[in-house]
Amino acid sequence: MAKTELNELAIGYAAAIIAAAGMLLLGIGGNIGFYSGAAQQMQIWHMFFSLSIAGIITGIIEAAIMSFIAGYAFAWIYNKFV
Repeated sequence: MAKTELNELAIGYAAAIIAAAGMLLLGIGGNIGFYSGAAQQMQIWHMFFSLSIAGIITGIIEAAIMSFIAGYAFAWIYNKFV
């Protein structure tokens, strides 16, 4: 069987994009009244997220950075064990 490795950067970028999009949708939804419970939880879980424009942008940046690191680390560890 051929050895298959994951592209660490691609997985990191994909995770960051998905997290940023989710945080943006959650911020917009929280401001118009949808997902208000989830938006409140995100305010508790994330240091920089709030329902203001600046809070949504900083929440997007925070989520993207954390997700990039987690995705990259997952792919890196996976490649070490393959």
